[in-house]
Amino acid sequence: MKHIIERLSELEDPRRQWGNLRHKLVDIVFIGLVSVVCGGTDYEHMEDTGHGKLDWLKERLELPNGIPDSDTFRRVFERLNPRELAEILQETVQAEGKTVALDGKTICGSGNEQHRAYHVVSAWVAENQITLGQLAVAEKSNEITAIPELLDTLDVSGSTVTIDAMGCQKKIAAKIIENKADYVLGLKGNQPELLDDVRFYFDNECASGTSQTEKDHGRIEQRTYYLETQIDWLPQRSDWAGLKGIGMVKTTVVKMNTGEVAEECRYYLTSLTNIDAFAHAVRAHWSIESQLHWQLDVTFHEDASRARKDNSPLNLNILRKEALRLLNQADFGKRVSVRRKMSRAAMSNSALDLIFSQK
Repeated sequence: MKHIIERLSELEDPRRQWGNLRHKLVDIVFIGLVSVVCGGTDYEHMEDTGHGKLDWLKERLELPNGIPDSDTFRRVFERLNPRELAEILQETVQAEGKTVALDGKTICGSGNEQHRAYHVVSAWVAENQITLGQLAVAEKSNEITAIPELLDTLDVSGSTVTIDAMGCQKKIAAKIIENKADYVLGLKGNQPELLDDVRFYFDNECASGTSQTEKDHGRIEQRTYYLETQIDWLPQRSDWAGLKGIGMVKTTVVKMNTGEVAEECRYYLTSLTNIDAFAHAVRAHWSIESQLHWQLDVTFHEDASRARKDNSPLNLNILRKEALRLLNQADFGKRVSVRRKMSRAAMSNSALDLIFSQK
């Protein structure tokens, strides 16, 4: 907690530095983070959290003029530089040997007459469930140019970077190899000739694979992973930096109540040569959807947020990700959901202490 407050004290104050500045910037931002940890979704909640946790906050902040009102929170988060806030809150994570999943999410309620809804590309360390970095772009189609820019700000050496088909681009593969990482890139229709060649190979060759079966939610799902590293026959192989293999994942789902069977095949380009490492990377990639984007939408109600003006949506997105990190790492001694941890933080200062005491 002391570390977070010290880092937040380094933020550049976006407010005019003359006149009546009644509240310290670090107090405003820290209360905002505490509010999100406690389940708050807007600026009124930040003000209410401040008053509800006043005694707890007084032990940690100066609060020269008490708790700011909701308009003060709104004005600050509209003006605060989101890149700076992200860098301040971003924890140093050792990505070597881990899976770094890159994917974008649109903050659906953030558009207004001045700008479209913000789209944020995040780098997610699947094994740690921590956001390594993020970059906002105007819309989803801009992910292609944003991903190399985001990679330039991260240390991904020794990791495996996974991206869906939107990021299956030669320049992105080259950037990942340049950054001394491996890659697993989803392959779909934006590379039509390459996709046809890879699909034709797996349709006509007898490749051995490794399978995993799960039974849950009234269905049985079997995923079989295939990796082919003998690709001298592939015409495009020299166009992709570091390309050493092509992969396929065949998913078969059986609904137990009806017996209905559905099959799907997904294809990949990869610099990996070990099938177990390939299978792990493919599985780990989906945690950015289930453990980050789903949590932001369902647990933190991000898409329902009405914060639209200026930098508000981006700064609140950063607070939610930091709150998620703190909540994920908080050990309550048994399996407790993120939502329940938020509820405990709102009701109990000792729970709040535990959440903010994580290293």
